[in-house]
Amino acid sequence: MPSIFQRARSGWNAFLGRDPTRHDDIYESGFSYRPDYVRYSYGNGKSIVSNVYNRIAVSVAAIEFKHAKVDENGQYISTMDSYLNDCINIEANVDQTGRAFIQDIVESMLDEGTIAVVPTDTDFDPTGESERFDIFEMRVGRIIKWMPSSVMIRVYNEKTGMFEDIRMPKSSTAIITNPFYSVMNEPNSTLQRLIRTIHKLDKLNDETSNDKFNMIISLPYVIRTEARRQEAEKRRKEIENQLANSKYGVAYTEATEHVTQLNRPIENNLWAQVKELTVELYNELGLTQAVIDGTADEQAMINFYNNTIVPICSAICDEFIRKFLSKTARAQNQSITFFRDPFKLVPVSQLADIADKFRRNEIMSSNEIRATVGMKPSDAQNADELRNPNLNAAKTESTDDSQHNLQSKEGVTNA
Repeated sequence: MPSIFQRARSGWNAFLGRDPTRHDDIYESGFSYRPDYVRYSYGNGKSIVSNVYNRIAVSVAAIEFKHAKVDENGQYISTMDSYLNDCINIEANVDQTGRAFIQDIVESMLDEGTIAVVPTDTDFDPTGESERFDIFEMRVGRIIKWMPSSVMIRVYNEKTGMFEDIRMPKSSTAIITNPFYSVMNEPNSTLQRLIRTIHKLDKLNDETSNDKFNMIISLPYVIRTEARRQEAEKRRKEIENQLANSKYGVAYTEATEHVTQLNRPIENNLWAQVKELTVELYNELGLTQAVIDGTADEQAMINFYNNTIVPICSAICDEFIRKFLSKTARAQNQSITFFRDPFKLVPVSQLADIADKFRRNEIMSSNEIRATVGMKPSDAQNADELRNPNLNAAKTESTDDSQHNLQSKEGVTNA
């Protein structure tokens, strides 16, 4: 993190335009809930759609993002020791870790369609002409107004505890769009149709089952005159009062009266539409029900990562590279990359065979494999060597045999 001297000399804050002033906690306003927490719009948090959002966001947050040094072919060389790398891995702001920040990005992006990642605390003013600036803190914001070269963003201000609207240039703000925008965020997309159908079904269920007995009373006389109607209405209200005021919901009727209980409301096809749209949405996103409930096999998870997670991770990395890395940094082969642990989906029964193949093909050393499975590194001399132990052992044995034969021949000659 930057020193106090650095912030006092050239610090910039998105809300104040200068280094933030410290406040005494005694006089600060407080909340009974966390105000910066992601809350879905349009009632999405009350439907099964929130399960899809959360599953995708948690899976993306499990991916390891790095500010890395790469070679000419874009292959990873080493991790950069930078403030940007600290933001996406350790601490993005005072409220969020790096992993929680990535999850916030994905959940907000899936819900809104397009979101902004704002550098709220930097060493130089990113709204000026300076192309290079170090980012100390970042926040996810909602874009409320689009302008030719800038955007108006509603973002949480940790100093006041309120959401505030700030104007930021597009050149220094990461604007990330959902790669599945046409499937999830378009007005007539599959997801939006599913949300509307679920709301209709919930409304219908509330109307048909909320505080209603759904029964018909057959009275022992014909209701044709106004006097009979008033008498029937009076009788209906008497039975309603009996049921409402009874502890167990019991009422009495005359021997000539009959009560018909309606077991269920009139059927509709809304639930069938919800099921059909859910399956269609899963197919378009590369999801399955097994992925959502956590029972998917290895092949299903690989398809999920390749078809759903990788496009989202690529969208985040591409925008971070474009906005948060200067041309000089990109010319020095700096990049934002993401990595997924391939051993997470491997059963224990297959792990030993895969580890042996990785060692024999000189892909990983013994200590690298031990670190992957959570074991301490070995102190053996060849544990960090990248070589095929079987092949090298054979070469050593053949060399020893050759030397032994050569010494035997020399001994015979001398004799």
